[in-house]
Amino acid sequence: MSGGHGAVEGSNKRVALLISVLALFLAFSETLGKASQTDSIGANVEAANQWAYFQARTIRSTVLKTADEALALVPPGPNQDAIAAKRAEWAKTLARWDSEPATGEGRKELSEKARASEGRRDLALLRYHHYELASAAFQIGIVLASAEVITGIALLVFAGGFLGLAGAALLGFGYLAPHALPFFH
Repeated sequence: MSGGHGAVEGSNKRVALLISVLALFLAFSETLGKASQTDSIGANVEAANQWAYFQARTIRSTVLKTADEALALVPPGPNQDAIAAKRAEWAKTLARWDSEPATGEGRKELSEKARASEGRRDLALLRYHHYELASAAFQIGIVLASAEVITGIALLVFAGGFLGLAGAALLGFGYLAPHALPFFH
């Protein structure tokens, strides 16, 4: 009888080791998932701020264009030189607001920055979804492996191990190639 007890004890140690490894990978997955979620939120806020600045520039440009169009309708008179100077100044301002590479605050540059922020947000969300699925696989694997200790059904350990491998694959894809599995998007 002691031989059977020793075999069960050895089996339980292997299952405990599997559960420990799954829990370790679950911790990695949860940590990476939280970091990706935080990155996604930060990039989304950044994109929203850049689009708000873009819109403010657009509104200011529209107001200035309207004022310029109104001045263009003023009949020639003694203030014609002052009006022409003001319109030339406004034209330079409008051009600067449209594109200002030196500061990166022109509408063109702001829209490029906002799109780049949206790209970072989308990548972080892709990673987050992979990490969440990986976490679920690790958690279910832990439950199945734990159930084997109680029931003695060896198939549960194999199913738990398989889910652990699937979780590790998802973790790897999320980290290295989040675009590679389009059916998870």
